Amino acid sequence: MRKLAKPTEQEISEGPQSITFQIADGNQRQRCILQTKLPTKVQAQKYLLTNWSIIEKMARDALAAGAMVDGEIKLVMV
Repeated sequence: MRKLAKPTEQEISEGPQSITFQIADGNQRQRCILQTKLPTKVQAQKYLLTNWSIIEKMARDALAAGAMVDGEIKLVMV
């Protein structure tokens, strides 16, 4: 198993990372943001890809419920 790279000083100072992605909504795309507790972008992206089916379902549920803030769907890692 590979070890993940240690966060850089910049990443440590930036704090937890956010990842943006889009889901299709008919002919349009809906912007989504996943706020993670992970210290690096690489770790946050890996988390998104590993848990894509769950995160996509949560984003689609939020879209159906109209739970958008400033036109974006915001999800938070717990």
